[in-house]
Amino acid sequence: MTADARAVELTRAAADAARDKLAQDVLAFDVSEQLALTDVFLLCSAANDRQVKAIQDAVEERLLELRAKPVRREGEREGRWVLLDFGDIVVHIQHAEERVYYALERLWSDCPVIELPNDSA
Repeated sequence: MTADARAVELTRAAADAARDKLAQDVLAFDVSEQLALTDVFLLCSAANDRQVKAIQDAVEERLLELRAKPVRREGEREGRWVLLDFGDIVVHIQHAEERVYYALERLWSDCPVIELPNDSA
């Protein structure tokens, strides 16, 4: 089983929105084989708390245009690591320091990477 087309569509839209707010190290993993709750983890980094919030707002706005609302949000108050759960995808927006410390990409390195447009950006 792999991530369905809707999950990939939402992932690419979220990645574009994050990049529009200068998110760094944007990476998506197809976790559908490992997790029953979601298909994709999208990871991205931000330089500071303010940028984390700007990326969060941009992702939510873009996905709302595609009729996807987060079913759960975590970490908004702290602004260091925001998790947005859209059901099919989970977006992790991490302050650069948290990204290094928690190294989620290492945890999910055995999962297929989803190709994102403008991966070189």
